[in-house]
Amino acid sequence: MADRPLRVLINRDAVRQRVAQLAGQVAADYATSPPLVVGVLSGAAQFMMDLLAHMPEPFAQQVEYDFVSVSSYAGSQSKGEVRLTKDVGLDLAGREVLVVDGIVDTGLTLDFLLAKFRDRAPNSLKVCALLDKPARRRYPVQVDYRGFVIEDVFVVGYGMDYDQRYRALNYIGALGEPI
Repeated sequence: MADRPLRVLINRDAVRQRVAQLAGQVAADYATSPPLVVGVLSGAAQFMMDLLAHMPEPFAQQVEYDFVSVSSYAGSQSKGEVRLTKDVGLDLAGREVLVVDGIVDTGLTLDFLLAKFRDRAPNSLKVCALLDKPARRRYPVQVDYRGFVIEDVFVVGYGMDYDQRYRALNYIGALGEPI
């Protein structure tokens, strides 16, 4: 595999601080009815677990969570189709549902998931994303809680990958073209 230059886009301290702020916003907004939090694997796993860990007690005791897994990427390119590879195992009907994703790019993945989840009659359905690339949006997905708006670069780290690499970085990096 050719080397690809990597630059720090958002350092670990900025990520940690913003995740803590988002957790506070979510806890305040859902204070009377804690949500079912659904993370989109694998890219959102680290973000979601840190988000949940920053939620205050006793609110955090009431939050349930699960994961879904979808496939739409091969390397750094979206294949343009989405398939569900792991569904949420909890009933969404009548629930406050918060979908957590690492990044919203074109909106294809979230558009697919939100349509599936709406069919299950949740009371509310909102989106929390660590990263948002509105310049690339092709599907009308509303991001209710966003960590950072970023430029149109391919990002890795903090759970997000390129061919399963770079996920363990504790910061967000921009991956350049092969050298």
